[in-house]
Amino acid sequence: MSVRASRTKLLGMMKDLQVKWEATKSDWNDPMSRELEKNHLAPLERKMRAAVTAMEQMSEILAKAQRECG
Repeated sequence: MSVRASRTKLLGMMKDLQVKWEATKSDWNDPMSRELEKNHLAPLERKMRAAVTAMEQMSEILAKAQRECG
């Protein structure tokens, strides 16, 4: 799988998680749900966004290398 395809897949998974969490929050809104969001989901989202940024940069580097070597 290419870096670009992996990036697209990760973005889709992020979106799915956000949609499902929003649906869950409508039924589960107590201190434990807020703790889960603060301590686990928010850091996960930041890490996933950082990974997407790194994947974009890697894709650009690989494309440049292919142009220069091809």
